[in-house]
Amino acid sequence: MAPSSTRPTSRDVAQAAGVSQAAVSLVLGDKWRGRVSETTAARVREAARDLGYRPNLAARNLRLGHTRTVLLVVPALTTEFFAGVYTGAARVAADHGFGVVLYPSPEGIGPARDPFASAQAALDGVIASSMAADALTAIRGDQLPLVMLDSDPTGSLGAATVNLDIADGVRQVAAHLLDLGHRHYLHLAADIPSWTFEVRARELAAQLATVPGTTVRTIHAPISIDGALTAAQAALATPGPRPTALVCDDDKLAAGAYKAVRRLGLRVPDDISVTGLDDLALATALDPELTTVRLDAELFGERGMQALLAVLEGRTPQAGDIPVELVVRGSTAPPGTP
Repeated sequence: MAPSSTRPTSRDVAQAAGVSQAAVSLVLGDKWRGRVSETTAARVREAARDLGYRPNLAARNLRLGHTRTVLLVVPALTTEFFAGVYTGAARVAADHGFGVVLYPSPEGIGPARDPFASAQAALDGVIASSMAADALTAIRGDQLPLVMLDSDPTGSLGAATVNLDIADGVRQVAAHLLDLGHRHYLHLAADIPSWTFEVRARELAAQLATVPGTTVRTIHAPISIDGALTAAQAALATPGPRPTALVCDDDKLAAGAYKAVRRLGLRVPDDISVTGLDDLALATALDPELTTVRLDAELFGERGMQALLAVLEGRTPQAGDIPVELVVRGSTAPPGTP
């Protein structure tokens, strides 16, 4: 028999799962907790999936007054990291009957355009990276329930902020390099006016200042391999004592630094140690593999979505920064190692 072209209904789902239509409505409306069992909820979701059932969102939204849609605004750079953020946010959103629309802020093409005719009418809330603040303002996302990622909690636009413990990551990098005996540093900083990069520069300077005889010089570059190559090559070719450690704000910057070091006939880590921050796939593609700080992008996205759900429900979001971890690989060694 040919499959029916009739769209499956909640009654079909109820029959397949062996439950009432009311139970189906509770589960698919994410209002089942405390009213039906976990086992029953799983059975309803499985039946809906098997039947290809989709609730009539237009009708439901008219009743609720919401679209159950969240906008995730991210910069159009370091996309691998923000893909992880999206994955984590979307996972939590799906568990609560929400969808996530990803909006990468355009780079170098002027102000971002509103992806909706009216963001306020089309969205329930926004999760945004502080690195994409201009786009956020352009789409009027700051007028909606808002959670900011990698943002100064004391001056945030949002109702809540979610941060990775970047300061601790920089402390771990500094402690590692100081323990190896490095005293002369070059900081390859991201040329982006964002709180998260201000934290890196401030914390690095503070940590190095605790050990007498240390020096640090900061140069800026766009987050690209070519931009980092140009900036690092110029800095390393400058007359005077050469730094023995190059601390990079991002793994892409570190990849450019590797190329600069080699173009000058130097070796990593024999002549200069290099560190990154992110632990992108790129970190283990480099030779030697890169010492860097691992950031859990998916957990970052999960926590961002959980915080927005809390804001929407009038609850206090979970406090505390997300821990990060230094991963020591082959790009760091004591200075002057033969």
